[in-house]
Amino acid sequence: ADIPVIPDLEEVQEEDLAMQVAAPPSVQVNRVLTYQDLDKDLMKYAAFQTLDGEVDLKLLTKVLAPEHELREDDVSWDWDHLFTEVSSELVTEWDLGQSERED
Repeated sequence: ADIPVIPDLEEVQEEDLAMQVAAPPSVQVNRVLTYQDLDKDLMKYAAFQTLDGEVDLKLLTKVLAPEHELREDDVSWDWDHLFTEVSSELVTEWDLGQSERED
């Protein structure tokens, strides 16, 4: 009684869902905070100055480096150039080590 049946082409065309398009999900986009906003919030709110109500973070927040000191320009690496530079430094160090042993 449970014999699988091959559907007719007409039935398949009626059930074809490939042509139906689902509605896109609605997502609420929150604004991403900048480093400047985070720095202002860090200094403004006392909640950021203690951790678990026990650890005082005031000393840490005083010595944190500002963003402009941490920013670095993107530098592309060339594998051949980098390999040559590192290997020549290693050979130089090895030669210095050998000359010190001889002395």
